[in-house]
Amino acid sequence: MAWFRVPAPGRSSLRTRLTAAGLRDATGDVDLPADEPGVVVLSRAQDVVDPACLARRPGRVVVALAPGVDADPWSLLACGASDVVRLHGDDLRPVLDRLTRWQDVDVLVRAETARTGVVGVSQAWQLFVRDLVEVAHWSSAPVLLVGETGVGKEVAAHVVHRVDTRRRQHELVLLDCTTVVPTLAGSEFFGHEKGAFTGATTAHEGAFARADGGTLFLDEVGELPPVLQAALLRVVQEGTYQTVGGTRRRRTDFRLVAATNRDLRADGFRADLYHRLAAMTLRVPPLRERRDDVLPLFRHFLAEQGARVVGGPARRPAGGGPGRPRDDGPELSPEVADALCRHDWPGNVRELRQLAVRVAARHVGEGPVTPGDLPPEDRPRPAVPASPASVVPGDVPGPQWEHGLEGAVRDALRAGVGLKELKARTADLATRVALDVGGGTLAAARLLGVSRRALDYRTAAQDRPQPTDPSSDASS
Repeated sequence: MAWFRVPAPGRSSLRTRLTAAGLRDATGDVDLPADEPGVVVLSRAQDVVDPACLARRPGRVVVALAPGVDADPWSLLACGASDVVRLHGDDLRPVLDRLTRWQDVDVLVRAETARTGVVGVSQAWQLFVRDLVEVAHWSSAPVLLVGETGVGKEVAAHVVHRVDTRRRQHELVLLDCTTVVPTLAGSEFFGHEKGAFTGATTAHEGAFARADGGTLFLDEVGELPPVLQAALLRVVQEGTYQTVGGTRRRRTDFRLVAATNRDLRADGFRADLYHRLAAMTLRVPPLRERRDDVLPLFRHFLAEQGARVVGGPARRPAGGGPGRPRDDGPELSPEVADALCRHDWPGNVRELRQLAVRVAARHVGEGPVTPGDLPPEDRPRPAVPASPASVVPGDVPGPQWEHGLEGAVRDALRAGVGLKELKARTADLATRVALDVGGGTLAAARLLGVSRRALDYRTAAQDRPQPTDPSSDASS
């Protein structure tokens, strides 16, 4: 159910109209469910919107401005509002139409997740899926999916095809542009006639013919050579093509979905083709922006692997709401869950799925996944160094201090510290710590593995502490 807030007191007629339209008055509520859409009405010039209300539910709040009220729409959109509309008299249709669209989108999202198991409960993923479903169902324009490798662009393409009622009864044709052989590219896309070239003993339907009436998904479209980019542009513009060895042009009608992990505008891609592909551009969020989805996804992938084991142990029946995984995967021990949540997942969902495959092969029984189920190469570095007795002679113990250093470097990079400054600060910090631990320049030089003269040169180059510095008082 949608809600509304009217910060100004005494607007009883406006509240009555909104309530009569089926909205719940949440003006006095301290907090609101993050998954419920709503509208905030500013009826006076001094009324303001709580930015936290927009930030907690981005893309799910409409800000409505009563006549005579002005506000910067771009600031409100940047805070998380979906739209800013102006009311005219008693007409609430601009608000109600948007809320009705959201309700329709939510119905489609629930149907899609229930049918296909598109897993994700994080805010970033839910916002992306809603945008994807809205674009797929209410538009016939080409869709360009941008995102890192392994984020699930092919999964998103399947969603576009299934939600598009005009196309889903026909075929979804997938073509990986990184595997297209240049000498056979014409045949792959356009098809060829019998005898068109040596070895063409039969006619072959290309991707344009197979996708007619349906959807054509071009994965990693940025890998297309320039000659094919020009040919694709003509097909998209005219809806016709000619087979290799053919004498007449044929018609085709398909929805084009393209995906790339590159910035096509900066990589020499044809600008005219790019603007054709990018009619609707959606960014698929990486897994590091979907931290709440890591554990549900991992258990979902484990459940998939368990279902493939013939004669495997019985699992609990599937359950869970929209965007939630099937609930028949094994539980995770706290240590394993913590390790998964701390990992950055540079390979995104694909990397997580492959880890689930490796863990499923090692996991035994119906108990939780334990630390030993993770293969050695997938385990995090231990927080406590191994004792000397546990080190096997001849083995070189790993540098345990790197774990903490890596975290410090990550924080510095996120703060905008560059390599040059990072190196200088690290050297200065190491010098100060060595002097503190060693108690003198000679011992500190030995700890650092440098000569005393080199250490004296470094300390002399450093800024001396100000007189008000407590460390200066203590050392005097």
